[in-house]
Amino acid sequence: MKTYTILLGGDVVPGPRLTDAVHGTQVIAADSGIRHAEGLGVTPDLWVGDFDSSDAGLVKQHAQVKTLEFDSDKDMTDGEIAIHRALEFGAERLVMVGAFGGARMEHEFCHLAQALRLAHSGTIVELIDGNKEAHPIPLDRTVQLSPPPRTSFSILAFSDLEDLTILGAKWPLDNAFVPFGSSLTLSNETIGPLSVSLKRGRALLLLNF
Repeated sequence: MKTYTILLGGDVVPGPRLTDAVHGTQVIAADSGIRHAEGLGVTPDLWVGDFDSSDAGLVKQHAQVKTLEFDSDKDMTDGEIAIHRALEFGAERLVMVGAFGGARMEHEFCHLAQALRLAHSGTIVELIDGNKEAHPIPLDRTVQLSPPPRTSFSILAFSDLEDLTILGAKWPLDNAFVPFGSSLTLSNETIGPLSVSLKRGRALLLLNF
């Protein structure tokens, strides 16, 4: 499966789980997201953006990386540009690193929304920063993970959810209806291998380590 890692501008805590996720993938950095490359032991294949948040030191450090520069007056974020390039190159799976945190809450929301949209069109997407990770819940398959026992997790709903099933949790659900805006699916805890499925709606599984 052709996998691309997208380096975004949010916060990252390098560790085994994160480095394993990006190992052996092709890498596209979005503007200041390239600052994560050294800590993850990767060299980006492409660096895109308007470079308004990359200082001269970063530019000098990564002078050997192929760049694709855009005007700051554009209708896409640097992260979305990086994602589009990965898809144009045939990406079937995306690992979005640094999708959380940072100074721009609207960018974080956009990353989550893009992940949901891509997952519903058939692309496998994982968002990871070392402390937490998110997995869109597709309608055509069950999400099955084996995080450590007592891992905190939530289901973030972007719509009403129909027939939501959660197994391997302190508070399981069986084909439940969850209205948009409900806190029912927040702050749960794993008690074994975690299994989540959904018949209708848009949601992300968020794990906190």
